[in-house]
Amino acid sequence: MGRLLLRLTVGGFFVGHGMQKLAGWFGGGGLEGTAQFFEQSLGLRPGRRHATAAGLAEAGGGALLALGLATPFAAAAITSVMLTAVHRVHWKNGPWSSNGGYEYNAVLIAAALALVEAGPGPASLDALLGTELDGPGWTVAALAAGVAGAVGANRAAGATPQATSDDEAEDAPAGTPAADAA
Repeated sequence: MGRLLLRLTVGGFFVGHGMQKLAGWFGGGGLEGTAQFFEQSLGLRPGRRHATAAGLAEAGGGALLALGLATPFAAAAITSVMLTAVHRVHWKNGPWSSNGGYEYNAVLIAAALALVEAGPGPASLDALLGTELDGPGWTVAALAAGVAGAVGANRAAGATPQATSDDEAEDAPAGTPAADAA
């Protein structure tokens, strides 16, 4: 029962966070608002690509986790997004969430990886289908994939130069203030 509760809680909230980014649900910025925030505040360029990837990883990883389906892949997606958040937002603030630190992100990573180690439990799609992938090997693989995803996101952001106002004006739709300035 405990694993089901953990999966539904953590997975469900990740679905919500992903949908905030992708569709603006639950008070989120939607894809455009999140893309702008990612690019301007976090340096994740291009913002739309990173916002889409983060939203899909959160919503998809959260859904898989909640369902108890392909748990190592769910944990890898969640780990990747959380490590990117730690690197881009929280690390500089130290560990404590009361100071904007990475404490909560670390707990979510640990919870997702613990579910890989223990397995999703009997009330899961993996158990129903006989496709459980659990144990220490799968846990290490999920962690490694999550680290690789976060490293990839951060390297991709660093490889994409910041747009200049001239670039933005050229790419802006006609009739917008940026296009009119060009």
